[in-house]
Amino acid sequence: MKNLVIVESPAKAKTINKILGKDYVVKASMGHVRDLPERELGVDVERDFKPKYVNIKTREKVLKELKALAKDADCIYLAPDPDREGEAIAWHLKTALEDKKRPVEFKRVTYNEITAPAIRAAFAEPRAVDQAKVDSQQARRILDRIVGYKVSPLLWRRIRGASSAGRVQSIAVRLVCEREREIQNFKAEEYWILGAKVRKFIDPRDPFAITLARIDGKKAEVKSSEQAQTIHADLEGRTLRVSSIIRREITRRAPPAFITSTLQQAASNRYGFTPKRTMQIAQKLYEGKDFGEGPTGLITYMRTDSVALSPIAINAVREFIGREFGAEFVPEKPNFYRVKADAQAAHEAIRPTDAFRTPEKLAQFLDTDELKLYRLIWERFVACQMASAKIAQRTAEIEAIPPPDSESTYLFRATTSEVLFPGYMRVTGIEEERRAERKKGEEEEEEETLVKLPPLEEGETVEKLDWTGERKETQPPPRYTEASLVKALEENGVGRPSTYASILSTIVDRRYVEKDKRALKPTTMGFNVNDFLVQYLPSLFDVQFTARMEEELDSVEAGNLTWVSMLGTFYGSFKDWVEKAKGPPADIGKLNGILEMLSAVREWAPPTKRGKRTYSDEEFVNSVREQLAAEEKVVSERQFEALLKLAARYKGQISDFDARANQVGIATELADLERASEPPDDAMRERIQLLVGVPFNPPRQIGKRVYDDSVFFGSLKEQVDSGRRLSDNQLHHLDKMILKYAGHIPDFEQRTAALGLQAETQADPNIGPLLELSQQIVTWKPAVQRGNRVWDDKEFMDSLRGQFAAKKSLSPRQVMALKKMLSRYADQISEYDGRAEELGLLAKPKRKSASPKEG
Repeated sequence: MKNLVIVESPAKAKTINKILGKDYVVKASMGHVRDLPERELGVDVERDFKPKYVNIKTREKVLKELKALAKDADCIYLAPDPDREGEAIAWHLKTALEDKKRPVEFKRVTYNEITAPAIRAAFAEPRAVDQAKVDSQQARRILDRIVGYKVSPLLWRRIRGASSAGRVQSIAVRLVCEREREIQNFKAEEYWILGAKVRKFIDPRDPFAITLARIDGKKAEVKSSEQAQTIHADLEGRTLRVSSIIRREITRRAPPAFITSTLQQAASNRYGFTPKRTMQIAQKLYEGKDFGEGPTGLITYMRTDSVALSPIAINAVREFIGREFGAEFVPEKPNFYRVKADAQAAHEAIRPTDAFRTPEKLAQFLDTDELKLYRLIWERFVACQMASAKIAQRTAEIEAIPPPDSESTYLFRATTSEVLFPGYMRVTGIEEERRAERKKGEEEEEEETLVKLPPLEEGETVEKLDWTGERKETQPPPRYTEASLVKALEENGVGRPSTYASILSTIVDRRYVEKDKRALKPTTMGFNVNDFLVQYLPSLFDVQFTARMEEELDSVEAGNLTWVSMLGTFYGSFKDWVEKAKGPPADIGKLNGILEMLSAVREWAPPTKRGKRTYSDEEFVNSVREQLAAEEKVVSERQFEALLKLAARYKGQISDFDARANQVGIATELADLERASEPPDDAMRERIQLLVGVPFNPPRQIGKRVYDDSVFFGSLKEQVDSGRRLSDNQLHHLDKMILKYAGHIPDFEQRTAALGLQAETQADPNIGPLLELSQQIVTWKPAVQRGNRVWDDKEFMDSLRGQFAAKKSLSPRQVMALKKMLSRYADQISEYDGRAEELGLLAKPKRKSASPKEG
């Protein structure tokens, strides 16, 4: 073997291998192969932040195979994604595969699309690994590790059940919390929209609506029903006359092709896709789909913040537009869009790899969601190189002529518009564009309600049919959706294209934010964590500071700043912030009082050993005394709390304990401690009882870890039976287990409703009908064993039916698996073709043919 090529995923490896041919062996690293260790900081902050990289356990087998292949290779091409993360993967692979005894040439290749021309061009011009990009990724990784490793323990000490703190994720939580508080504090104000229903005195006499726009030359602002009634009374009897007709032509330019953030927003707004789901689908389209001629990449790289397009792509799409829509839809010169200063210049916007590959041509090869996303990307790309739309807008201004004894003036308006030339809207759709414009509200004039306006002339009077008035209230700002939160992060300069989806997934997984339909709202835990971080680490979790850190990482990538100096500057401030966040020094008076009370203790509990450390109550008390005497370091609140617990533990040896506690001023703190140590409540015990006697699933192994529901539940039951409360985290996992085994719990809905425990109902109304179709399947394929797992279609379908019967829900992943299974048995389902569009069924699998080119 002469050439070894390493990419991240098997799907990409398959596509590239087809392009390069037999002279290359293409293998997948499955992502990163090395990282910082899981259970230690892994960064020497005293020695220029030197990282300690270790092989990822789940990649040991992959690395072993790659090393074996590398021994026989004359050249190793490192071909991960063309961003910082991909560059870091390439660097780690090079480091892991280098053999001093047998030097081998390493070459870095990058490409924005997985098509034959792009891949061949990339391999014709390889380069060295870009160390500046690697340094930038390394700085981000170390930065995130330091923040998470040093700040998370502060959370655990202060907030029960808190998960961890993330440098960027915490900013996202902060934005959601601040928006929620805006909503909570919002005071609605009444206002009125006044107008009239009128018509011409001559044909056409269809009624139309006009809206009060100005009162006495100023913007009409009606704040109460009394004011509305006064205005209506003043208008009564007045003649309505057209004072002017304003005509203007609007030229509307197409928006640029998608970048990561705008694609995530559009997919969320139009299809309800989460950013994570959008990126999963886009990854498949990028890595390659087989549509009869072997796998081919359908879109360019999907993690990008650049709206730039290659000249080749522009020329191709202009040719397509001319053929498909006519020469008038091709602008004289290509449309160019301003690229942000901090955008990755080497990247393109997200576009189809071939504009002539229309969504209709791919419909039979893509599943429903893949086709939706491809259509979105294709339409936006084609539209961005089409001629601008031209819209004629006509506004009638109608005055209410005042009587001789009145000086008040009222001006009404009505606006209509007509598309003179659709331009790019021929592809995107006029109605879709209008919806988008209403959401953006870019121009005040276009926020006016459009009406069907008859021909009118200046000086013409119109007949008043009725005065209208609608009471409204000002609305609070809306909760963030995943789409609008991505937009807010991008506008604030927080995060980068590769991180948006993971940020949103993380804050939901950590239960800091929850979804209410499509809206995001903070949980109680999220509020508590945010309040703590903002109060005690305001500089670190400041939006502007986080954005500046992103800019500095960009500077490292550009070679204008070294990663070590960047981290050094950050860490100098960070240490001070964390030290202050550990809390104010303990109250010296209370501290001395507790120590005096503990001096009465004569029999201390024997030291206990946990792991490699030995804990002694007596030694801890003496160490605090020495610390006070030395006056070198203040005693922290945490140490004070530990002393408080010891006082409660040894109260039997302290005479007049309650009186002395009152005198020292710690009675309230002791009462709080006592409440925290109360036994499990009835709701906790009832939760345990729900699972008693349930037949748990067999243990399952993931990697080297074995997950056994029976053992885990047994440990929780033993803890509650012994009178010890469950932590918030333990309760969370217990609730998940209850929902998992809902089908085995008698009177599940009634018993769990009483506990406030409800299964989330899947919003997809098609699940029931899909399961009904499965009832038509009579002959099931035999079970298949792959590795240590047995795949049994009938057993899997029965499990889906059982879960849906008990919980009335399936996860999106389960729904997709159900659809794939139905497609495999489509020949046994009589209604399959007829209900395919209604239920989003997948295309039937193509039968294998003797000719590989058919289909």
